[in-house]
Amino acid sequence: MLDTIGVDSVDELFADKQQQHRNPTLDLPPPMSECDLKRYFGELATMNKTPGEYACFLGAGSYRHHIPAIVRQLTSRSEFMTAYTPYQPEISQGTLQTEFEFQTLCAQLTGMDVANAGMYDGSTSLAEAVLMASRVTRRTRVAVLDSVSPAYISVLRTYAEPPGITVDVVSADNPELNEDTACLVAQQPNFLGYIQDMQAIADRAHDAGALFVVYADALSMAMFTPPGDCGADIVASEGQALGVPPTFGGPYVGIFACKQSYIRQMPGRIVGRTVDSQGRTAYVLTLQTREQHIRRERATSNICTSVALIALMSTVYMAANGRHGMRRAAELTYQKAHYLASLIGGIPGYSVVDGGVFFQEFAVQCPMPPSTLNERLLEYKIIGGLDISEQLQNGMLICATEVNTREEIDAFAAALAEIGTTV
Repeated sequence: MLDTIGVDSVDELFADKQQQHRNPTLDLPPPMSECDLKRYFGELATMNKTPGEYACFLGAGSYRHHIPAIVRQLTSRSEFMTAYTPYQPEISQGTLQTEFEFQTLCAQLTGMDVANAGMYDGSTSLAEAVLMASRVTRRTRVAVLDSVSPAYISVLRTYAEPPGITVDVVSADNPELNEDTACLVAQQPNFLGYIQDMQAIADRAHDAGALFVVYADALSMAMFTPPGDCGADIVASEGQALGVPPTFGGPYVGIFACKQSYIRQMPGRIVGRTVDSQGRTAYVLTLQTREQHIRRERATSNICTSVALIALMSTVYMAANGRHGMRRAAELTYQKAHYLASLIGGIPGYSVVDGGVFFQEFAVQCPMPPSTLNERLLEYKIIGGLDISEQLQNGMLICATEVNTREEIDAFAAALAEIGTTV
């Protein structure tokens, strides 16, 4: 194999990878029996500080929201748990219908014309949106607002490197675009939790002939104006907030929606509804734009893993709550986050950053490094916010949702006040 591709060794094959990422030394324990192994992993599990035992105010992309019992009850059925990619529509009608419903609800939520059957997660969904924008416009530069999550920007750079797309991080206050800019990327709410004027940003992108790509928080769209009503051309989102537990970071489901005119460049798969020869409703895979289905050079993505089960969780969540239930969950989240911010703003040594309207997260300047503060908070059975000292001196990104009780919020504020006096 090495001879065929013209390299002399495995080291040469991986020459573009940094040395510390090659052949890492794994300090593994000796072989164990099954009983010992289960006991060992049980001991490791007890080291986790998990919500429930601890009050949690950590967000930054993965959020705790109430999940109705019906979500787990339905998605645990064997018909769904064992289903995989619906290659044969004639025997996959149930799976195809759930994916069709997911698409429909996502299109309504985002305010867009069409949505696909799901991506890996929110960050890769955003990266695929950027690649799609480059294909549509035939341009090779991408402008990303500096208010977008650094983690998402990192994923964007990884996806953009192979096709030679340049990622420019631009000021959110005055984004500079040129004739090579394929799209302008914004996050709503932004990384620090605040709402920006999406219509103004959309106008800036369209004036430069670029597409406007929005990464939007899923639940916030039930309360705030959806991106589709603000001029977005492509919308990406993380569906985890809609019926999927945090589960230490995955598996999740990415939401991907766009305008009808760009549907042929959409990655992933799209399920359509039609009728069979006897006039009965039938579901089919309408678009399957990956290498297994069409010529490789025309493929729009290589997404292969089926996220249908996770998408189903979000589908059941949205259907069970309905428009009004989701808005109520969003309103409670908004109110509790603002109640917490009002308490923290009154604690000496802490200051809430005034970044405008926010939904469920806000930035706070602390009287000590957040890493130290978070260690102290664990003594109070509290998981604090995210350390954002790279963006804000002694900055912490704090999140509150509808599942945080008033008692938890009051205890969190009291703990911050008590710890702050020991600085």
